[in-house]
Amino acid sequence: MQKITVETTPIEGQKPGTSGLRKKTPVLMGPHYLENFVQSIFTAIGGVAGKTLVLGGDGRYFNDRAAQVILRMAAAGGAARIIVGQGALLSTPAASNLIRKRGTDGGIILSASHNPGGPDEDFGVKFNTPNGGPAPEEVTNRIFEATRTIASYDILEAQDLDLSVPGEIKLGETVVEVVDPVADYAELMESLFDFDAIRRLIAGGFTLCFDAMHAVTGPYAKAILEGALGAPEGSVINALPSPDFGGGHPDPNPIWAKPLVDLVMGPEAPDFAAASDGDGDRNMILGRGIVVTPSDSLAVLAANAALAPGYARGLSGVARSMPTSRAVDRVAEALGIDCYETPTGWKFFGNLLDAGRATLCGEESAGTGSDHVREKDGLWAVLLWLNVLAGTRLSVADTMRAHWRAYGRNYYTRHDYEAVDKDKAEAMLEALRGRLEDLPGQSFAGRRIEMADEFAYDDPVDGARSTGQGIRIHFEGGARIVYRLSGTGTVGATLRVYLEDFVDDPARLELPVEEVLADVISAADEIAGIRARTGRSEPDVRT
Repeated sequence: MQKITVETTPIEGQKPGTSGLRKKTPVLMGPHYLENFVQSIFTAIGGVAGKTLVLGGDGRYFNDRAAQVILRMAAAGGAARIIVGQGALLSTPAASNLIRKRGTDGGIILSASHNPGGPDEDFGVKFNTPNGGPAPEEVTNRIFEATRTIASYDILEAQDLDLSVPGEIKLGETVVEVVDPVADYAELMESLFDFDAIRRLIAGGFTLCFDAMHAVTGPYAKAILEGALGAPEGSVINALPSPDFGGGHPDPNPIWAKPLVDLVMGPEAPDFAAASDGDGDRNMILGRGIVVTPSDSLAVLAANAALAPGYARGLSGVARSMPTSRAVDRVAEALGIDCYETPTGWKFFGNLLDAGRATLCGEESAGTGSDHVREKDGLWAVLLWLNVLAGTRLSVADTMRAHWRAYGRNYYTRHDYEAVDKDKAEAMLEALRGRLEDLPGQSFAGRRIEMADEFAYDDPVDGARSTGQGIRIHFEGGARIVYRLSGTGTVGATLRVYLEDFVDDPARLELPVEEVLADVISAADEIAGIRARTGRSEPDVRT
């Protein structure tokens, strides 16, 4: 076993995004590519000598090989201990929990989240800091700078470690501790929720279906839903993690989880259904005859969180990403607590959670979480929903109806234009940016604009300012359009258009979403010129 120093040169395009570095798998498998980026992480955090890190991923193609490389590099750098999930598996929220519980110096998570996996699909590498959350911009900027100046990296010449059995292994002077990926997370969930009440609900005939989408939450859901809570065997489907997610797209939305939507709309519908994504940090909630939007889900959970023991003390505040609908704002107002509007990216919630200013937070892109970890958490959201249903004994549909009657309804949808020519998309937004001052007072599709701006965020905890976070168009009466380019894809640009309108007329709370938002959708195209500037007449995905 020998440490060697490998000479290398900087590789273009290694700037981390909101959730680390994501590229096509063959790119990350290229010569020195992974090693350069990992060494840059180590450089950015002052080296790994004497440090303890967590390591794991979602099991996608290249996960096992990447883990072995990182272990040998960490050992060459003098790391004291690496805590790695059995089989190199760890869901993102479970990794966050391990970082926090064990007091480590951070962790490396191998995932491209909800993106497809496989030899020709996507892979990702993300560093989480000692608070368990994604690295903030100050850290990712240091990582990027290191990628631009790297000249060499150290790595041990060694055989692959057997990560299939829990226990400790020495790799040079580094202790590699292989842990059960589920146990600590399951213990945390039991401390937050009334498992006895949920067991009684299920024992009384309540039926559920959880679709793990061939991704990492399969083992977690089997252990907790079927094991600890007594759901019948088979309640968790697609439970075995697969390197290519069973050939599917592990994104829990009505498009990619259509079989689950068809199930809840059919005659054999369970009382409750849910799905999670590739790395376990997203969720979709469904009931018999209904799909709950992520924005509505956040609002319902905030309104009912006190039914769960972990939140019985009440909420210190709530937070949502700017494009998320303002449904939770109305709950916060009713509860008399603060509601924070942040840029997209879970890292922006970290300061609020650490400072005790927010307890629950969420994003419209199927992410919800709380101060129990510093990541969004798909299975946590499922368990909180089950705790709420066990407490109220209402159906999912009746829960939503009761919520809308109490708070009004924020009709909401997101239109995604995927793999758009990046130059065209950026030119379109730049042209719109130049017109923002002139838009107030103008009308489009019968809607009069009240305010138009580009969102900037001043962190109330440390004062950090983030600009260029999305263009907002507010209409009189409460409707809103948001335009932004997403940083989670690996090809071209994804233009996301978020559309919202508020309705509190009791006779109009259960109309088709596209019907209520028809004129807002027309206005969105007319204002930005989406069809004319991108050539796209329809979005690729509606959620």
